Amino acid sequence: MSPVRRGETLPIFNRIRVLRAERGMSRAQLAELIEVNPQTVGALERGNHYPSLDLAFRICDVFSLPVEAVFSRTEFTPLSTELYKPRKEA
Repeated sequence: MSPVRRGETLPIFNRIRVLRAERGMSRAQLAELIEVNPQTVGALERGNHYPSLDLAFRICDVFSLPVEAVFSRTEFTPLSTELYKPRKEA
């Protein structure tokens, strides 16, 4: 039996900075709630660090959002674009 091969590491994009800003929350406040240091929050926001599954769930719990609303394999479009899509002319 051969060892399990890992696939190519794909990027993980997130909305942590946007969600934190919407709630007027500092990096230190979020860090305390998810039990990491503020530098880790910064690294997550910049995409320099990917969260474990446990950490991803803790982050989502703080924002009361499902994982797919916070993390994605593809870049997020601005929330305003998603909320206010142009209307198609009839």
